[in-house]
Amino acid sequence: MNDAPRPGTDQATSHTGEPAPGVVVAVDGTSGSGKSSTCRAVADRLGLRYLDTGAMYRAVTWWMLQHGVDVHDAEAVAARAADPRLVSGTDPLAPTIVVDDVDVSIEIRSDAVNAAVSPVSAVPAVRERLVALQRSLIGAGRIVVEGRDIASVVWPQAQVKVYLTADPAARAARRAAENGGADVGATEASLLARDAIDSGRAVAPLTRVHGAIHIDSTHQTLEQVVDLVVGLVEESLSAVGGS
Repeated sequence: MNDAPRPGTDQATSHTGEPAPGVVVAVDGTSGSGKSSTCRAVADRLGLRYLDTGAMYRAVTWWMLQHGVDVHDAEAVAARAADPRLVSGTDPLAPTIVVDDVDVSIEIRSDAVNAAVSPVSAVPAVRERLVALQRSLIGAGRIVVEGRDIASVVWPQAQVKVYLTADPAARAARRAAENGGADVGATEASLLARDAIDSGRAVAPLTRVHGAIHIDSTHQTLEQVVDLVVGLVEESLSAVGGS
């Protein structure tokens, strides 16, 4: 039974039982490596909030598609970047993303959004707006944040930085299973294409920063990866408590 305090209760503690204000866990990495499942479980176990920054980019992408904006026209996307009204829920057990008062948590996982999110995410005006929102949400901390540029751009001062990966075949198998048995080969090709775009873009590319702990989840269970990350957080809190 998990007795961790619920998010928003300001009860996260170190190994000594003392409050742990300000802790930020930044988890970056490739698609399909298990970031979402890992981050939600870590946040739940430690009683922290959770933020999926990728969902924010997907939400803007969904909005652009809904409003007929050509997602491959960077100027057109930039011109509308400030229009969507976004609200991100931070409960790890029930994360939500609301656009213009509509919960689009399911819609943002569609094939259409999958195919369009990388070009939209590469637009500087989109990134500038969402990074500002993300920093506001992170605020005083007590949160696990997942994305692709959290440790490098959004919150470089995070106490715990993780770079989570898995080999392409494992990632494709997981993502295909999540999508109801989609073609694994096609899924792998899609993941690799997105990795290439996100790693090579000029603004906030996917990268492992100095000091980030690399975890390869290929041959590890979700529970094992969660244990590793929780251990890193507890080690960080212990170091602070002993300073």
